[in-house]
Amino acid sequence: MGALRLHLAVERLEFSAPFRIAGFLFEHQDALVVTLDDGRHAGRGEACGVYYLNDNVEQMVAALEAHRATIESGIDRAAIQQILPRGGARNALDCALWELDARRTAQPVWEIAGLDRPRPLVTTFTLGADEPAVMAEGARKWSQARALKVKLTGDRELDVARVRAVRRARPAVWLGVDANQAYTVAKLGALIPALREANVMLLEQPVARGAEASLEGFDSPIPLAADESALGLFDLPSLVGRFNMVNIKLDKCGGLTEGLAMAREARRLGLGVMVGNMMGSSLAMAPSFMVGQLCEVVDLDGPTFLKHDRSPGVTYTDGMIWVDEAVWGRAPAETRG
Repeated sequence: MGALRLHLAVERLEFSAPFRIAGFLFEHQDALVVTLDDGRHAGRGEACGVYYLNDNVEQMVAALEAHRATIESGIDRAAIQQILPRGGARNALDCALWELDARRTAQPVWEIAGLDRPRPLVTTFTLGADEPAVMAEGARKWSQARALKVKLTGDRELDVARVRAVRRARPAVWLGVDANQAYTVAKLGALIPALREANVMLLEQPVARGAEASLEGFDSPIPLAADESALGLFDLPSLVGRFNMVNIKLDKCGGLTEGLAMAREARRLGLGVMVGNMMGSSLAMAPSFMVGQLCEVVDLDGPTFLKHDRSPGVTYTDGMIWVDEAVWGRAPAETRG
């Protein structure tokens, strides 16, 4: 691989409204955009990092600057798995290399990755934790949604009221909930019957990372998905027998390269596969959409929270997400057949 030019840009993504989850309130998200240019072709990647690991744009920029000389001398996707740890910096760089390879070879990313031609995917639309009536109104607002995800905060009475309000507003929609580590196994026994009554189909990250062993022997009638407990490939073996599914996020695992490997390894281990996001624009959703082609559950609604998205951007139609190759990962028109 020849010499490259590395460009780093920090962008502030403003939310259209505050977004609350257990322990955090977000009003904007800072994103790092990496561009790699070989003088003829350029590839891009976007990352927001992992807030609960203090993986922020300042740290991402510092990590990439520390390896600027190595990167600009010429590097491939295999090499960056060795020089950078999992996290946002490696994600943005890895995704930029995927797009650069697509443009150099005049092949779409999905073809390079050995995937079938992409298809539109049903995606969840997430309702931030709020008063039940507000969340019910949000559920009605997403009239096109086939799937909704409700954020919980650990207050059982209020969480149950939230779920019931959303279910009344949308009686037929697929419904999942995300506790973001807010519960303990002891408290789940009182929560789950109400979730079953509301026909909740997935319970995401009910317990804290580090407390996964407490789920051994816990017979949940609702499938459990690991999010914070599933940072990368190294976590997968320990999730078997504790969770039913893993939520892959490229900012956590460090890029599309490991994201695809996680999806395939999780399936080998008998775990279901989900793809999610740490917010971000359409540029961040596009690589995750590739992982989504291997998943049963897709949660790629990040751009819907933003005041302004990129153009061209992903499209949401009839509760589904579609990413045209013009958004990311396509060779320039003059090199395509």
